[in-house]
Formats: sequence, structure tokens, C-alpha cells
Amino acid sequence: MSMQPKGPGEIPAETVRVARAAFPKGSPAIRVRDELGPLFTDEEFADLFPARGKPAWSPGRLALVLVLQFVEGLTDRQAAEAVRARIDFKYALALELADPGFDFSVLSEFRDRLVEAEAGRRVLDGVLAAAREKGLLRAAGRARTDSTHVLSAARQLCWLEMVAETLRSALNTVAEQAPEWLAGIAEPDWFKHYATKAEDSRFPQARARRDEVGLRIGRDGTRLLEAVFASGAPHGLRALDEVEILRRVWVQHFHQVGGEVARRDPKDRPPGAMRLVTPYDIEARGSVKRDTFWDGYKVHLTETCEPNTPNLITNVATTDATVPDNVMSEVIHAGLAVRDCLPSEHWVDAGYPTAAALVIARHRHGTTLHGPVAANTSAQTSTAGGYDQEAFTIDWDQKKVTCPGGATNTTWSNRLSQQGLPVIRVRFSVLDCRPCPVRRECINSATAERRELRLRHHDEHHALRTARAEQQTDGWKERYKIRAGVEGTISQGVGRCGLRRSRYRGLAKTSLQHQLTGAAINLARIDAHLTGTPRARTRTSHFAALRPADQADGAKQQGPN
Repeated sequence: MSMQPKGPGEIPAETVRVARAAFPKGSPAIRVRDELGPLFTDEEFADLFPARGKPAWSPGRLALVLVLQFVEGLTDRQAAEAVRARIDFKYALALELADPGFDFSVLSEFRDRLVEAEAGRRVLDGVLAAAREKGLLRAAGRARTDSTHVLSAARQLCWLEMVAETLRSALNTVAEQAPEWLAGIAEPDWFKHYATKAEDSRFPQARARRDEVGLRIGRDGTRLLEAVFASGAPHGLRALDEVEILRRVWVQHFHQVGGEVARRDPKDRPPGAMRLVTPYDIEARGSVKRDTFWDGYKVHLTETCEPNTPNLITNVATTDATVPDNVMSEVIHAGLAVRDCLPSEHWVDAGYPTAAALVIARHRHGTTLHGPVAANTSAQTSTAGGYDQEAFTIDWDQKKVTCPGGATNTTWSNRLSQQGLPVIRVRFSVLDCRPCPVRRECINSATAERRELRLRHHDEHHALRTARAEQQTDGWKERYKIRAGVEGTISQGVGRCGLRRSRYRGLAKTSLQHQLTGAAINLARIDAHLTGTPRARTRTSHFAALRPADQADGAKQQGPN
């Protein structure tokens, strides 16, 4: 398929006449077209197509179809049918009433092109550019961010299902590539155990028998891997994706002990960021947040929160489920900077702010990052009358620290913390600490002979200290209430666009889904702004409304994000 760029074109007069008659009050697709004009052009996606070949359907129109598809929660077949049959879609796409549209498979093929070129952000960018041109998006205001878990498109598997399905998948692929060779090496009972899906099997209930089944699967998989990697195996089997997945899963779960296959101890398995959870989505990872366990991904949504304008999603970032929130602040700010959507105030929850994030946001992007920072949890802080870091006077220029007893440090050296972060280690002399009259308040360890401090570097130290002090004030607590609104955005994404579960397999396709979700929510909110639709109020059950005010505040602090 080739692409021959064409201008967005005017809406055909007959399409306008019929659409106005059929929708005298308008529709979301019609209102968005009237207000924002054509959102995408063919030239924006010219690099996705070769220069020669059969002309493709307009990619600018296809991008709009993808967004409208997510606005209304349509399947590919339903979206293609809407283009062919619905007048408001033809109006938004500037099509003739007799235009036959396209086959539904075109949408899947266009998404693949977007994924290969990492062009999913262009769709969200197109909506934001049109909104900015109409004065609906303002920079340098306030923004808020939160994350939520996303389930993989592949079903969650227990351990026995995981290893059995991995082996079955590899056997099916090898049988397709080298059927005669596999028939010669296959054990007779393999056809009994792996010819059907693992979910159709009845695994034993007893723990000992389940362990026996797991070891039997482990031996069978090891036997297949040894045969595939033997010198006489057909060429190309080792390069099969399913064989590589089998190898990785077997390294993850099994090892050789005395020449026999044994299951690995949980402490001997790879870290969560490397651990496969299903053979059918190898980029999905397992994670846990409080009481939520899931296999899949995580998405971070950032939106504006200014009065008199719609709250628009300005950045969407998708990661695997194991990436913590506290490493995402710079990634999010970099994405906002590219779109010229950096806010002056960025409100987040407790998972995002770190001392380094506060400093980088301010110095690199001119953004003040607001969110509950971690409290000082040193032993001296929890002891009444204890001397924590706040009790010491620090002279950064002279690299001198004075303790509450008047002694100064003997060493000042750069080190790395247990998390690999740069810190400053400050040590005092044993001769000063041993006879000190306030030794008990300063050193809580019975074996330590001197006081040591672990300080962050100057900017991070002061940023964290300032943030902790500010967050104790009533004014900051009142301003922080604005962050809660982003949870409504997540709820809208889940209810309207199926944000909680990936439609596709793999991180790249899941990321494209989330970019389209952000664009769809923006169109829905722009339409609500144009029609004066009020924002939904927070839903509270009749029984929950009876809760006393003091208990209600506690519930908000303990509730999920």
C-alpha cells in the first residue's frame, strides 16, 4: 500500500445537508468537526507508507476513526460499519454519502503501522494541537498525574498452567516447522498431556501430586530443549520465538540438581522485572500494589486542571507493571516538554516525589512538583527527644556539620546509598561521641561508638526539607485536594474506553491503546465543554454518606488511589 497525500477537503454539501437534517442538535462527531476542524492530515503519516503501490485509504481519516472508535467503545467491525453507514461519521470525515468506506481489517493494519513507527503519540498530539489553537488548552498552569494498573490481554495463569502452556506453544510451533523430526523425538505421553490447552486439564488438588506434575512438565520441556539445541536438530528451530520463550521460562522455573530437573526456590528466581508471566504476552509482568495483584502493565495519565477550560489529558506514559512511580516524574515532564504542556504546578500522589525528582523538576523544567514526600523514618525521629538530622547544623561550603553537643564532624565523603543513590556520609569522632552527655538521645544503637549521618546533596536536602515543612501547613493540604480529580479521569478511562485491560498483546500496542484512549477522552471532554455538560459529582452511597466527618477523613487517607 502507498499513500498519496490529499488535503483534508471540505465536507460535501449533500453530506452537510443530510447531517443537519438528521442531527438538528448536532452529535459529538459533528460538534468536534465544527469546532476543531480536521484533526489530522495525510502528510502527518506519510512516513508510514511506501512511495509506490496501491493507494491506501486516507491515514488522516483513519486516525480520526481510531479516536472515534475509542470514544464510543466500538470494535473494528463496528467502527468500519459506522464509517459506511452513519451520517455523523461521514460528516466528521468529510466523506460523500455514497462513500463505501473500507474493510475493517484496514484499522488493524493501520495500527500496526503506527506501532512500528512509534507514531501513536501523533494522534494525541493532533487533538492537543487543535485544542490549543481554539484556546481550550493553556500552558504553564496546573496539572495532575496518577497511575493505574492494566491487565494483560492474555489470561492470568497459575504456575502449572504457565509451564504447561509454554511447552504446548513450543511443541505446536516446532510441529509446524519440523513435523517429522518432532514425531521422532516426542515421548508417547506428550500427545496425552500437551495436545489440548492446559485450562482443559484437571490438575491434582493435593500439593505433592501437583509438584509431581510440575516436575514431569519440567523434564519434558528440558527434553525438548536438549533435542532442539542438539547438533542434529533441523536448522532454524533454535531461532523460533516460542523456543526462546520456552528456554527463558525453564531457566526461570527449573534447574538441574544432581543431573535431575528440580523446581527453583522462589528466592532463586529472576527479579520481577525479568520474570515472564505468560508465554502469550512476553512483555507483561506481574506486580502488586497494596491489595491488588495483576499481570500486565501500568499507565500514567497527566491532565490539566484549570478553571473554565476542559481538563485535557496532555501526556500518557505506559510501562510494564514493575516500573515504580518514583522513576516516572522525569519521563512525564520530558513528554510534557515536547508538547509544550509543562505546568508551573504538578500535583501527584505519594508514589512520585523523591528528593531528586523535586530538584530536577524545578531546575530542568521550571515545574514545582507537589506531592506527599516520604517522612523521616530514622530511629531518632521515633524516639522522644531524639536528635535527628534536623538537630544538626550543616555548613555546606566548609563541609562541616555541628552536632547538638557542639562537636564537628571528622569526615565528609561521597558515597552511594543501598539504593545506589549518591549521598554524603558524615562521621563524628569517637572521642567526641563517647563522653557526650546527650549520647543516648543521639545514638540509639548499643554497639555504635560514634554518630554517622547520611545526607543528600545540597539541593536535594533543602528541597526535601522545604517540602516536608510546607506539607504540614493547612494551606498546602487544602491546595492538594485538586489532585483527587485525576482519579475521575482514570474512572472515565476504565468505564468508557476499557482502560483497565489491554486490547492487544505487547507493550507497544498497549501504549498505542492508551494514546488513543487519551485522545478519545479529550474529544469527549471537549464535546462536554461545548454543550455545557456539567462534570459528574463524586458518587457516594447512601450508607457511606452517614459516616461521621472524622471517620470520612480517615477513610480518604486509607482508601486506594
